[in-house]
Amino acid sequence: MKLIVGLGNPGDNYRLTKHNFGFWIVDRLVEQRSLKYKLGKGEYLFAQDNDYMFLKPTSFMNNSGVAIKHFMNYYKNISDMIVIYDDIDINLGQIRFRASGSDGGHNGIKSVIYHLKSDEFDRLKIGIATDTKMRPSEHYVLKPFSKKYLDLVNEVINHASESVDYYLNHDITLAMNNYNTRNDDNGK
Repeated sequence: MKLIVGLGNPGDNYRLTKHNFGFWIVDRLVEQRSLKYKLGKGEYLFAQDNDYMFLKPTSFMNNSGVAIKHFMNYYKNISDMIVIYDDIDINLGQIRFRASGSDGGHNGIKSVIYHLKSDEFDRLKIGIATDTKMRPSEHYVLKPFSKKYLDLVNEVINHASESVDYYLNHDITLAMNNYNTRNDDNGK
């Protein structure tokens, strides 16, 4: 079974913040499949169908790895995992699949790598960089997008959800080739 994890922070205070982009995409995937979240046996919510499990850690972002590790210890039939999260170094509107690698300064991914004792898991990074002052980053990620970006945010949620569906039916290499964008003069 494949595990799709969205990172974010729990609670109404954080629901609309940039750091919750992973939650928004997993919520869309769960909604599209007409699934319902259930309480887990740890700090997480999950939904599942015959082929996939969708997970939202309810610990705070910096402790995401604890919840994921607990989930994977309980559900032993996980064959692959993709983690979806925000990335302040990528422009809003762009997404990047990646097969493995470092935490890139993202504390949620740092926690996942630490607790799983591996950086060998697929990722989908969602760009959140705008023309707004982004430093210190811990303040930027914990604020909502301004109203002028809301249409683009919804487009990204749709595009990223579509890309995850593609990834689930193909593989990480094809997903990277079809969905990763570069910063160049053509915007491709």
